[in-house]
Amino acid sequence: MKRLSVVMAQLNFMVGDIHGNTEKVINEAKRAVADHGADIIVFPELTLTGYPPEDLLLRPSLEGRIDEALTSIAEQTIQATIVLGYPKRVAGRVFNMAGVCTKGVWVGEYAKQCLPNYQVFDEERYFVSGDQPLVVEINGIPTAITVCEDIWHTEPMAQAKRAGAKLMLNLNASPFHRGKSQERQSLLKVRAQEGDMPVVYTNLVGGQDELVFDGGSKVVSADGELFAQAPLFAEGLFPIELQIDENGSVSPVKQPLSTLPTDLDAVYQALVLGVKDYVNKNGFKGVVLGLSGGIDSALTLAIAVDALGADRVEAVMMPFRYTSDLSKNDAEDEAQRLGVRYQSLSIEPMYEAFMATLSEEFAGTAIDTTEENLQARCRGVLLMAISNKKGYLVLTTGNKSEMAVGYSTLYGDMAGGFDVLKDVPKTLVFALSRYRNTLEEVIPVSVIERPPSAELAPDQKDEDSLPPYEVLDQILERYIEQDQSADTIVEAGFKVEEVRRVLRLVDINEYKRRQAPIGVRITQRGFGRDRRYPITNGWKLGS
Repeated sequence: MKRLSVVMAQLNFMVGDIHGNTEKVINEAKRAVADHGADIIVFPELTLTGYPPEDLLLRPSLEGRIDEALTSIAEQTIQATIVLGYPKRVAGRVFNMAGVCTKGVWVGEYAKQCLPNYQVFDEERYFVSGDQPLVVEINGIPTAITVCEDIWHTEPMAQAKRAGAKLMLNLNASPFHRGKSQERQSLLKVRAQEGDMPVVYTNLVGGQDELVFDGGSKVVSADGELFAQAPLFAEGLFPIELQIDENGSVSPVKQPLSTLPTDLDAVYQALVLGVKDYVNKNGFKGVVLGLSGGIDSALTLAIAVDALGADRVEAVMMPFRYTSDLSKNDAEDEAQRLGVRYQSLSIEPMYEAFMATLSEEFAGTAIDTTEENLQARCRGVLLMAISNKKGYLVLTTGNKSEMAVGYSTLYGDMAGGFDVLKDVPKTLVFALSRYRNTLEEVIPVSVIERPPSAELAPDQKDEDSLPPYEVLDQILERYIEQDQSADTIVEAGFKVEEVRRVLRLVDINEYKRRQAPIGVRITQRGFGRDRRYPITNGWKLGS
């Protein structure tokens, strides 16, 4: 019985760095052969450009750069078959392509047939769909090549089966959201059974702007059983073996499976990877954030340290007359536990200077949220000044619940470059904080247990102006992620007044979210690429 080594190259590529990505392909392919005796090396979708390249695909020099990269890879005459993804322009049309290079010769190309155009995907903006299967002989095995979304549809697999394929290699750039790994595994089981062939599923890993690609490459047998699984959120070369019997049937050799993280662990790792890659790929020296003594900034600080190390993180407490001693003490306590640079800078003098300058403008008016917002904007000025001086990225700390209803201040606590918790509802913030403390207690328990407050007014509590977060987050999930109407949410048992008030807040605060920094996407519907509502609109709540 013949055996072949297949290496799943689950790697982290830089969008737009075609030269750097090409060098990485060459180096990792050589390592796959040297360390694992690779016969076949499978790289992710759009390896050479990274994913998603967006309007870089419209650059006139794209074709020449890709041709140069493909030539460079072929010239290495690596003694294995390399399968990787890249864009290719043919007669003025651009295809999402996968190419097969055997020992220095490009022997076949496959154009992705099913172009996703939903949620965070807009491939129809750039690519033309292919319509033909590709089945090539690789080490004597009739092997079909497909790309990402193709595996979510029946026809590409049916084509491969009709063309005589005995094995499918599927190249992916599939981003993370909660529960995605289980969805993929269920899908692969069905598709492998339909085609009666094993599927090698290689996925991208790494952060790209708001998206995080979680890896989790895997192999399923012809009957859909999981035979191999690479870890989530880990870059590496993951070898598996295929055996071919005398009848030409292909079956993977079973190996110990990597343990999938729990839901909270997976979300936490996604946030850490998203921060790490955004900071490092954009060349920031480190990060700075306002540490208020509240739970959002406490969790953000822990994630930042886990992503970058304590030596690249600075935390700044910016107290005002309403800041409690408990908040000051908790902030300093966490900073010491995590070992970050910490300082306290009072905003009192700045606030008084602004109020003195505005005294004539404000004459005869009552105190309202203007004064509260001014406090937040003083803090934003300080953080941005530190950012400019030190080359640090400002991490904002607003969560999804707050961003949804506008419980934030433009040019204040929204001032910054990356919002770690942008897609994390408040109830999940609490759960993640408790989870992080099971690894090591870095967040003071009092931060987790006391009622959340912005501390912009005396004795202020979040739930003075918002429904309890347990209720608010359920309403928001139904409206934002499930697109339920106001009437449908009320019918589910929520109070009509609360529903209409919350949904109205979501709608009128679109203008704020458009100006907010990006953040890691961990749900199926985040504020960003996959939720695009008009700021100016007359839509009425109801059915």
